[in-house]
Amino acid sequence: MPKTETETPKMKPRPIVRLGIFLISHSLLVCVVCCTAGVLALLLLPLLAKNTYISENALMPGSASSMISNRDISEANRLASDLSGLNFEPQDAAALESRGILTKYMSDLGAEVSYHKFHHKPNQFHPLHFFSSPDSTSSVDNFSCSAQGVNTVGIIRAPRGDGKEAIVLVTPYKFGKSGTAETLSLSIAYTVFSLLSRVTWLAKDIIWLVADSQYGEYAPVEAWLRDYHTPVFTGLGALNADTCIKIDDLYALEQKPIAQTKISDGFRRAGTMAAALIFKVADRNELLEDTLNIYAEASNGQMPNLDLINIVNYLAVHRQGLRVKVEKVLSLLDSRWLEILGEIFEVLGKVARSLNPGWKFGISAADYVEGSATLASSLYNQALGIPTGPHGAFRDFQVDAITLEISPKVSSHNKARHNEFLLRGGRLVEGVVRSINNLLEKFHQSFFLYMLTSPSKFVSVGVYMIAFALLVAPLPLVAASLYADANQLDLGVKNTKSTTTAPDELDITFRSWKWLYAAKEVFLVHVWGAAVSLLPYFICQIPNCSPTSSSVIRVSLSMLGLLILYLIAGSPSTHVSISQHGEKGEWAILKSVTISAVFIGLLLMSVVNFATAEIGALLLVPMCLMAQPLKLDMKAGKFRSLFRVICNMVLGFVAFPPAAYFVAKTLFEGSDSINMGDFWNWMESLWAWNSATYIYIGMVHLPCWALCLHILLHSC
Repeated sequence: MPKTETETPKMKPRPIVRLGIFLISHSLLVCVVCCTAGVLALLLLPLLAKNTYISENALMPGSASSMISNRDISEANRLASDLSGLNFEPQDAAALESRGILTKYMSDLGAEVSYHKFHHKPNQFHPLHFFSSPDSTSSVDNFSCSAQGVNTVGIIRAPRGDGKEAIVLVTPYKFGKSGTAETLSLSIAYTVFSLLSRVTWLAKDIIWLVADSQYGEYAPVEAWLRDYHTPVFTGLGALNADTCIKIDDLYALEQKPIAQTKISDGFRRAGTMAAALIFKVADRNELLEDTLNIYAEASNGQMPNLDLINIVNYLAVHRQGLRVKVEKVLSLLDSRWLEILGEIFEVLGKVARSLNPGWKFGISAADYVEGSATLASSLYNQALGIPTGPHGAFRDFQVDAITLEISPKVSSHNKARHNEFLLRGGRLVEGVVRSINNLLEKFHQSFFLYMLTSPSKFVSVGVYMIAFALLVAPLPLVAASLYADANQLDLGVKNTKSTTTAPDELDITFRSWKWLYAAKEVFLVHVWGAAVSLLPYFICQIPNCSPTSSSVIRVSLSMLGLLILYLIAGSPSTHVSISQHGEKGEWAILKSVTISAVFIGLLLMSVVNFATAEIGALLLVPMCLMAQPLKLDMKAGKFRSLFRVICNMVLGFVAFPPAAYFVAKTLFEGSDSINMGDFWNWMESLWAWNSATYIYIGMVHLPCWALCLHILLHSC
């Protein structure tokens, strides 16, 4: 039949639109494929890890011979002997004398020596600490003399530098009550400092910070960095000199003839920090060989530039013969299922290489297990958001830093073995300083976003983001599919009604905007989550409250608040009485909005801390996709429906934050270590360190879990 002039050709939708319609209409298949692929991609990460390499050619590690001599070792031994002789004196007197001895040794090298007073401030929960740091000048007020420490700082000016850049060496040390390991750490540091005071190739200033670690290793470094970047125009003698006897003693120490012209009255600074090394000797012994442990994780998943780890690993292994290790989840090393998985991947790798020798797929089962244990530790430490050492304080000021912990071989009083250990440790630090000294600009060539599977293998951001992207990809498709299905049901009901009655414009308007009721409910539950996040601030005000009692109080108040919110806001069915058309109307819209909120929350968290978003996706995404009213599944009575009921109950239990914590603790540490107050202590550590993971749990994970629970219990 020929077309009339009034007929217009029907336009075909664009290919991208047709693809979207196809994916939405097959959202169930997309969910299964993407979630399976996401978990598989996560398990494949140890196989996809690449060997580390030094990106910045200017570093040139190991290109020069070490210059540390026996003279430096002898001077370091003499310093250690002088400090060890003070162990039998009273603690206060020994602390003052040891600080004086260290000052004399620094001054004799021609260094600029100064003291830095800081006050230890216990970590306490405060909501605003998540968005701002406390003012540095306010920290000196309202503190007792019993909670203060004094750092000793020595600065060597570079003969070939202009004073604009500096390298920081940090040694934690307990003045007055130091052990053998701390004294040995100080000896290694002095060996390097003594060498650097007389070399001619130095182009960056050297700052040696001997951190007073009586209140921990992190607090003195953080206080010094805060004051370094926030000038205070007062001297040591003028800064509350009349408030504490210890500071008067330090002021008197400045006037001693041995250091009168060397100690500066005031805060001494050098240039912009190029990098920092925190090194210490572990108070434990290795049976086989000297071991170097590297700690790199800083706050909220921040990592130093990979080149810094690479040069340390290269010099330690290829120049000093040290065994380099990074932290692992030890319980996974004995995991049978992980070993089976590694054997499967090993067989697949052999098959792939037999088909094409160029395919370098697959590693040995032992390497896979060890790589998975290291990757799990890296993922957990980054997700936790708590620094693994004092280097985290530097990363907060955008300074690349790592902590090096050297564990010597079995303890021996052999002098030759002792000198050999000092020589190895000193040459390692010297080599790293030489490489950083060669830099003409800050670290920028290598990766900042990565995870380690061994000291010499890493997974870059372009690889590990694939697993997260696959896990969250189904969320917008399922949300759109649920919303479209709910509207289709509305359209069917409207067409049925139109055969008997005239359409009601008000009814149509309510139906087109009914998602706002679900959005309001989702918003209110997230407000509840924010209120729950603030509860610890008030619970901490209760005197003599144990962690177990605090946990019970918080859970009780949270459940009470959720019940009150439900009674005030009511269920969605109380708001939209017009939607009586089927089983999938109201709860489908609520699930659609909930999934959208989960998708947005996980994407935002992946920008702040990817590791937290990855673990959150593993827990939340399956629960959100599976959630369906239990009443409908129980009515159906089919095996598929009953299986979904069991899955929903298991996922709902595992996704609950306290339950997830105790399940993980049981799997990794055993059931004997379970204590009801552990979860409170864990959460307390998150808010004390201002971890973004705490905000995620309270304002994303917990509200979305509550919404999924509400969907499961929906009355339909």
